[in-house]
Amino acid sequence: MPATTPFIHRNLPRLLLQAREAVMLHTRPSLRGQGLSDQQWRVLRVLGEHAADPGGLETGRVAREAYLLGPSLTGVLTRMERDGLISRCRCPDDARRTVVRATAQGLALVQTLSHTIEAHYAWVESQLGKPKLSQLYALLDELIALEQPADLASAAEPDAEE
Repeated sequence: MPATTPFIHRNLPRLLLQAREAVMLHTRPSLRGQGLSDQQWRVLRVLGEHAADPGGLETGRVAREAYLLGPSLTGVLTRMERDGLISRCRCPDDARRTVVRATAQGLALVQTLSHTIEAHYAWVESQLGKPKLSQLYALLDELIALEQPADLASAAEPDAEE
């Protein structure tokens, strides 16, 4: 049995997970202090980024942008609605779809948490330097686009301008 593995490259998925966890170590205490899970924060962040959209967001789009599977999203939204952070209603154009919006309480939480999170990002930028952080963002965007199936890449293009 060989003593080494046949792998030449480092384990990129594991490195990306390690990087995510390293960043989240600074964010999680603030989230927990507000009673939020990582998933709830991702939903609130997405809804906060689209708060100016008067129609809200369909749950499918929230799931895609928050990287949650539909069944998980349903449970997350139920808890968030119970806690007064979001509201749900039927889509006026298609009653089969559900639209989600952050409530005033949810948006206030986004505002509160954004200060801590942005302060951490500013610290990361001060440590890496603005050029390296910009390069990191660009490389991650390029990797995401490279690995995305062609049919998803073309479907995502209109969202890129939003």
